[in-house]
Amino acid sequence: MKTPRAKAASTAPAPTSPAPTPRVRWSVLPATRERWRDVAALFGAKGACAGCWCMWPRVTAAESRALGADGRKKRFRRLIASDAVPGLIAYDAGTPAGWIAIAPRAEYRRLEGSRVLAPVDEQAVWSVPCFFVGREHRGKGLTVALLKAACRWAASQGATIVEGYPNDPTHSKSPRMPAAFAWMGIASSYTAAGFKEVARRSPLRPIMRKRVRAARG
Repeated sequence: MKTPRAKAASTAPAPTSPAPTPRVRWSVLPATRERWRDVAALFGAKGACAGCWCMWPRVTAAESRALGADGRKKRFRRLIASDAVPGLIAYDAGTPAGWIAIAPRAEYRRLEGSRVLAPVDEQAVWSVPCFFVGREHRGKGLTVALLKAACRWAASQGATIVEGYPNDPTHSKSPRMPAAFAWMGIASSYTAAGFKEVARRSPLRPIMRKRVRAARG
């Protein structure tokens, strides 16, 4: 009688679950005069977008043309040197990765001349007019992290409402929006950061707000 042979052990590796994607931990800090070089390095030779240097919301169209890219850069540098803190800068392991502009709405002259972005009511708000995220850091959730940090910063300065003016590509014929046209943010990022739509005077441009708790004292 033949003794049954034991089956050979399989040499194939056991199936494994895909490795989890590591979470990126951003550090987001006020853009003070000590961090000017980091902001300039992030914006690069193009000044973030077409030589804007984040002055688009702060000056009129005529002033922007008269200043030119070099003038806008100098104006922006003076603004940071004045300790005004016109925005926040995000770092990834010490490398400048992203920018968000945040200040009381009254500082953004370009908004006052816009019918689409005119004030919703008479409440005092802080506004987020633009972002800039380095190419290698896009698509990783940094915009949402910047929005959350901006809300905390505004609250620490006494704000009770933070307002933004993102694009809403879901109402567009081309839902995939190039990064160059997303500098005011995307509505879905605002929703993820806890913002709610409060007005829409253009199909592609909602006005979104988030209430924050102002710091006491």
